[in-house]
Amino acid sequence: ELADYFTSIRCLILFLLVFAASAVAIYAARQGIFEASLGPGPVFIKLFTTGEDMRSLAILIGFLVPIIGIALGFDAINSERSSGTLNRILSQPIYRDSVINGKFLAGMVTLSIMIGAIMLLVGGFGLRMIGVPPTAEEIIRLFIYFISAVIYGAFWMALAVLFSVLFRSLAVSLLCPLAIWLLLGNPFINPYIRFVQAVADSIGAQLMLARISPYFLFEEATMVLLIPVWRGWGLLTAGTTSPMMENPLSLDQSLLIVWP
Repeated sequence: ELADYFTSIRCLILFLLVFAASAVAIYAARQGIFEASLGPGPVFIKLFTTGEDMRSLAILIGFLVPIIGIALGFDAINSERSSGTLNRILSQPIYRDSVINGKFLAGMVTLSIMIGAIMLLVGGFGLRMIGVPPTAEEIIRLFIYFISAVIYGAFWMALAVLFSVLFRSLAVSLLCPLAIWLLLGNPFINPYIRFVQAVADSIGAQLMLARISPYFLFEEATMVLLIPVWRGWGLLTAGTTSPMMENPLSLDQSLLIVWP
């Protein structure tokens, strides 16, 4: 399965998309590098959140990871079924669940490599630009953020694989997770978050309803991990949120906030 992913044209296109996103994030970080260096808190980690007009790496990952996950999983099973290879595979002493798990795990490895590549590219070029190496706490924060991004992508990939099992049509299995993503996971125009803001009166009710959205949960984790000075809770994006206090939180305090 890994060989099929890495030798496919689709995977090549996705890798090119990752490199393009890395270039955009590096350019955005370079444009705001002085602001990132002069602000409070860690400096190196701000390479991943610096950038105007929704061009920071954190925003780009929140946008690209679901698309990559859906692209890797929407035809995992029904393509094998339509080509007739699924029957030949299951005629061997292989469990049906093993086929599905193998497809999913291969996609997870591919997704992890893509997320790791974009973070390493931005970190490497950013280190050359600012000349400030990351501290041990920043490395741990970035690693935990990497794990959360992989889990976030795994959710959308699992959803795409589910629709691939349920529907024979490739178009239907692609459109269903895309529709859910547009409703609940789009970081730019999220209809569900706008609906919650319109119908909920209190902040507590807004947060409770908004946490149904996978993107909102991932956004909260991103904010706490990559912006240590941030400690407010609201329906705001990483590109527009202003910290309520200037004293950055320690790593253990950030983990206590993000863990629930």
